[in-house]
Amino acid sequence: MNKATFSPTFLVLAVLFCVCLIVSNLMEIKTVALGPLTITAGVVVFPISYIINDCIVEIYGFRRARFVIWLGFAMNLLVTLLLQIGLWLPGDTQWHGQQAMQLVFGAVPRIFIASFTAFLCGSMVNAYVMSRMKTASADGRGFSLRAIISTLWGESVDSCIFFPIAFAGTLPWGVIITLIITQALLKTLYEILILPVTMRIVRRLRQIEGTDVSDAGISYKWWKINEI
Repeated sequence: MNKATFSPTFLVLAVLFCVCLIVSNLMEIKTVALGPLTITAGVVVFPISYIINDCIVEIYGFRRARFVIWLGFAMNLLVTLLLQIGLWLPGDTQWHGQQAMQLVFGAVPRIFIASFTAFLCGSMVNAYVMSRMKTASADGRGFSLRAIISTLWGESVDSCIFFPIAFAGTLPWGVIITLIITQALLKTLYEILILPVTMRIVRRLRQIEGTDVSDAGISYKWWKINEI
């Protein structure tokens, strides 16, 4: 049986995806004033994972993107569990930072559930839309449109799942709906602004890898991580 092989470039993208995902979750504790809006610091980093996701789907196909999404999910879960162990360990008498560490790394379980579920669903939808739009195109062109539409779908699903699970009962529904719309639009705008850079990266990746995978006829079952 042939085993899947990964190029060094693909491995770098997979590592970057996981790092951006983990760092964005660690930055979520900080709120930032953006004019009249209040956003989380993670908004600066999290959309980068969607951009990397778009690049992977475009060059390597949906199956490789699905594998990287599950890898990011697993690594994020591992970091979360290890941080909880660090919080649980009894501190030395000279240690006075437990409360600060608890504030940053001790998010309540419902936030964890909301974050993990939203990421998995949003990223899968982003990859799915990107892939289906490419296979529907006669010549495979139109990356910029695919990137924007897939991000809008993915970020919308992410926000629609995260905010109701995380804040239902603690924030008014009007505020939750506003947060959903604001976050989805801001992250999509981020994608649009950085699109010229993304397109240059995709062109460079095509030159490096010398391939452009087609997803025609593949299985889009999100749990099929063994098909890479």
